[in-house]
Amino acid sequence: MIKRLSFLFLGLAMATACSAGGNGNGAPAAAAAPAASFTEGKEYVATDTPGRYASNGKVEVIEVFSYGCIHCAHYEEYAEKLQQELPKGVTFRAVPAAFNDAWLPYAQAFYAAQKLNVLAKTHAALFKAIHTDHYPLRTIEELADWYHTTAGVDTAKFLAIAKSPEVRDQILADVKRFQGWGIDGTPTLVVDGKYRSKQIESFDQLNDVTKFLVNREIQGVK
Repeated sequence: MIKRLSFLFLGLAMATACSAGGNGNGAPAAAAAPAASFTEGKEYVATDTPGRYASNGKVEVIEVFSYGCIHCAHYEEYAEKLQQELPKGVTFRAVPAAFNDAWLPYAQAFYAAQKLNVLAKTHAALFKAIHTDHYPLRTIEELADWYHTTAGVDTAKFLAIAKSPEVRDQILADVKRFQGWGIDGTPTLVVDGKYRSKQIESFDQLNDVTKFLVNREIQGVK
């Protein structure tokens, strides 16, 4: 499964390391003061190929992340805060980035957990297990055991979903969409498939830029 997906990824030229929101040693940079506006080309850019996940007409925020990214682990509490601060009706979706072989099992695990309705219990907990507790969770089998212990899911069922053609196709579709958006690191936030965060100095600023773009979309600003 991993080898087959890896082969398909070869031509996609995707980023392989997390980037935004760190100061080089895995800790967030100092918080920036909230700004009333931001500049296209600096804090955010238009996506190379616009495109949304949802078709319900609501403004959409996508967090491109990986459980394997330490910056994403540090951003998780800010992601939770952002969801509480977004205007009513705005949708928020975390989408896993399988940019390399090491990150593939985490994307598989995310979709299996989503299918089994245990994401609410396991999402933040898995970041902690990997980056704070340093559990050896690198293969899909190790992850399946962790989900069994943490959320009581059936290991065989979890693995069957994680390795299914449906999950495989979803991961490949995600990677293709990220390529179209010009994603070059994680965490990256994308608003309505039109704009993505770029040169971000802190997680607070990342949230501020996202809210700024959301408000522009709500107001219909071009």
